[in-house]
Amino acid sequence: MTVRIRTENERDYDQVYQVNCTAFGNREDEAKLVERIRSTSYWVPELSLIAEQDDEIVGHLLLSKAAVVDGETQHEVIVLAPIAVKPEYQKHGIGKQLIREGLERCRQLGYYIVLLIGHPSYYPQFGFQPARSYGLELKQFEVPDDVFMVCELKENELLHLRGELKYPAAFFG
Repeated sequence: MTVRIRTENERDYDQVYQVNCTAFGNREDEAKLVERIRSTSYWVPELSLIAEQDDEIVGHLLLSKAAVVDGETQHEVIVLAPIAVKPEYQKHGIGKQLIREGLERCRQLGYYIVLLIGHPSYYPQFGFQPARSYGLELKQFEVPDDVFMVCELKENELLHLRGELKYPAAFFG
C-alpha cells in the first residue's frame, strides 16, 4: 500500500478529526485531545503527521512536548499520542511509516527522548523500552511497567534523565 507521509496543515483538521474518531471506535476522545494540544505551546507543528492515499487522509500521528520533572529540574521530552489509522487501512504498515517518520523528525529537530503509553509487543520494534528501568516514573496514569515506554534517539541521552513524566494539562481535557 503506497501512502505519502506529510506534515498536517489547517486544511486537514476536519479529516484528521474523523480519522481519530473512526480509528478509536467512533469515540471523540483522541480527536479532541489533538485539538486541545494544537492550542498549546506543547504542540510542534512539524510533528503532527498524516498518512495520505489518493488524496484521502488515512492515518495521523501526533508527537508533542511534555516534561520529565526531577525536583526543581525539568527536561523537555516528546510524547507520542495519539496515533490513528482508519480501520480499513490498519494492518498495512501505515502506523509503522508514521512512527518511523515521526521519530526521524524528532531527531532532526533535536528532540532525543520520546515517551509513550502503548502496547508492549508493538513499540519495541521502534526502539521503545520500559521507561521505569531507566529511572523514569509516571504517576498521572496508573499503567503497568511494560506499557510505559521510552525511546532514546541519541546515544546516552537517558543517562542524564531521571524523574517523573508530566503530561500537559491538555491530556486531561
